[in-house]
Amino acid sequence: MSSTVPSPFARLRGLRPDWLGDPRVWRTEVLAGLVVALALIPEAISFSVITGVDPATGLFTSFTMAVTIAVVGGRRAMVSAATGAVALVIAPLNREHGLGYLLAGVVLAGLFQIALGALGVAKLMRFVPRSVMVGFVNALAVLVFMAQVPEVRNVPWAVYPLIAGGLVLLVLLPRISTVVPAPLVSVVVLTLVTVGAGIAVPTVGDKGELPSSLPVPGLPDVPFTLDTLTTVAPYAFAAALVGLMESLMTARLVDDITDTPSSKTRESIGQGIANIVTGLCGGMGGCAVVGQTMMNVKVSGARTRLSTFLSGVFLLVLCIAFGPVVSEIPMAALVAVMVMVSVATFDWHSVAPGTLKRMPAGEIAVMVVTVACVVATHNLAIGVVVGSVTAMAVFARRVAHRTEVTAVTAPDGTSVVYRVTGELFFASSNELTGQFDYASDPDEVVIDLSSAHVWDASSVAALDAIEAKYAQRGKKVGITGLNPSSAHLHARLSGELVGHG
Repeated sequence: MSSTVPSPFARLRGLRPDWLGDPRVWRTEVLAGLVVALALIPEAISFSVITGVDPATGLFTSFTMAVTIAVVGGRRAMVSAATGAVALVIAPLNREHGLGYLLAGVVLAGLFQIALGALGVAKLMRFVPRSVMVGFVNALAVLVFMAQVPEVRNVPWAVYPLIAGGLVLLVLLPRISTVVPAPLVSVVVLTLVTVGAGIAVPTVGDKGELPSSLPVPGLPDVPFTLDTLTTVAPYAFAAALVGLMESLMTARLVDDITDTPSSKTRESIGQGIANIVTGLCGGMGGCAVVGQTMMNVKVSGARTRLSTFLSGVFLLVLCIAFGPVVSEIPMAALVAVMVMVSVATFDWHSVAPGTLKRMPAGEIAVMVVTVACVVATHNLAIGVVVGSVTAMAVFARRVAHRTEVTAVTAPDGTSVVYRVTGELFFASSNELTGQFDYASDPDEVVIDLSSAHVWDASSVAALDAIEAKYAQRGKKVGITGLNPSSAHLHARLSGELVGHG
């Protein structure tokens, strides 16, 4: 009789990465990593300018974030690097106190993220409704597109045909073959055209000097005192929250695109570890980069950690070993790629006339508010928070209006039964007290809550107020039909919500 227990070798085979043993997957992941690395370079340099540090700092940040999160993150194929959202939050530390405080803030932000991840902050993602998620995706697409606008202002006329040619390649090549990612072909072709023809257009090298050596790990050069902690902590905590929110939203987006699950808790802790490593290596901190993640997952078809890891490795190799070559890449090529990313990312179905006709007005309003806030602030986290709060307000208003009160008076006129239907909470209970006829009702009043649910103290206070109004007129009120949880809350709070002087 053969044993069904797997051998140690079988167990090891089960632990192999997805890309081992399949040349097609390996090729897709490697080429996707190369394309993403090319796209990370100009953004990393731009975010360095925002933060007020050398371009090499932003590039090192993207390298350490991508390589570390590929190992410890909870979402495969998602790319983390230097981001504008974190740069905006952490930049004041560098401007007002110097680079040492900036690096200390990045390390502390990582510690905060680990703590928040361990406390289960990722579970809050369940409270982000679909309309906010759609708004997040569409706002992201708009931001990616808007980020390309400065690259087409006050530039030589040759930039425009180059962008058009890049877009044509990006649209047509996937219909012919997907062996090599279209973005990579487009970048190579446009670079050869500009260099070969001697066309003078803005290049990656114009964005800043590329690094020539590896980052050297070390502790931030700050005094380890309570004063330093109080200075750094507010910025670090803000960066931790912004980074986590953007990363978790991106992870959820990739979950939907790939139809695969991810560990949000592991991703939260992984972001913290990546930021600690980045801060100790002289980086300015970061989080998930949505545009490059969409390029990796949606455009290039990557699905494993290998593409994320290689995007960081290729980034450093390109900058250090092939800096002169990378410097010659025309910005027009990267603009064309990012425009296609924005078009592919935008949820066009969500704004189709047929969809808008079927969608409730409140859902559309939430989506629009989310997009508007993100575009206005250039901060995805702010848009998500405002959109979620708006969605909660819309939901509360909708549910509150579904609460009904109907009165049935006994044939002999000695009693009246008020049947309450719906959810009783702060939004609906405020109007509850005005739906009873205190003066004309008989002496015996019954409030039937068998078709209702009491959710909060506001509802209990409203019921107490109704009883008090009837008691002032010498009438007795009986409350019946409370389900177990409503009865428990009512018994615990009734009569305890008004202070006595």
